[in-house]
Amino acid sequence: MECPFCAYALDQNCWVAYTDEIFAIKDKYPATDGHLLLIPYRHVSDYFDLTRQEQCEMNNLFELCATILKKQYPGITGFNIGTNIGLSAGQSVDHCHVHMIPRRDGDVANPKGGVRGCVPEKMSYE
Repeated sequence: MECPFCAYALDQNCWVAYTDEIFAIKDKYPATDGHLLLIPYRHVSDYFDLTRQEQCEMNNLFELCATILKKQYPGITGFNIGTNIGLSAGQSVDHCHVHMIPRRDGDVANPKGGVRGCVPEKMSYE
């Protein structure tokens, strides 16, 4: 089966931003307006397979994307950033990708716990 993210790596028309080793695209199934995926050009399974240089460039691209998104969507007041590594964590494409999900004040009733929501009963710290 062909990797969809490797195909996106070849199509610069869909890139939101990029560095020498990482590119960002809009998520096909966005959790919020502006939801991006940051993806290495190199086909690797997950974040732990990235080189230090790729990790550094991913961090730089997060900053650039935050600036771009805040200009495009002035109501953004925060971000959730995360990745799914392995089937048990929900990884559905075997090519490293990190979600950058813009958040807005009031977009959910109680955002406390943020990414802990992947295990709903642990989100509230209680």
